[in-house]
Amino acid sequence: MTSEIKQLQHQLAQFAAERNWEQFHSPKNLAMALSGEVGELIEIFQWLTPEQSEQLPASKQAHLEEEVADVLMYLLRLADKCDIDVMQACQQKLAKNRQKYPADKCYGSAKKYNEL
Repeated sequence: MTSEIKQLQHQLAQFAAERNWEQFHSPKNLAMALSGEVGELIEIFQWLTPEQSEQLPASKQAHLEEEVADVLMYLLRLADKCDIDVMQACQQKLAKNRQKYPADKCYGSAKKYNEL
């Protein structure tokens, strides 16, 4: 795993340990917290047109950055608790997706792999 991701996971674990939050960081609880943060991320875009979602005002952009950070931090914490190498898992999933979605079959299409 890249050292930056591993370093951030270490910082998150240390942050939790300093606050005695380790007791609350079960995979179940982290997944639930992650889901809540994804909901907050979605809320930023709720009711916006596609064009508006691509041109957020500075105040919404700052809020978006915070929510993206929250999502990533919970996801990294969950991966750390479950002993998942995030970079390796992403590379493996990308390889699977390349097979499921060959560019020549899905180019410009939003169809699911089983509909191609």
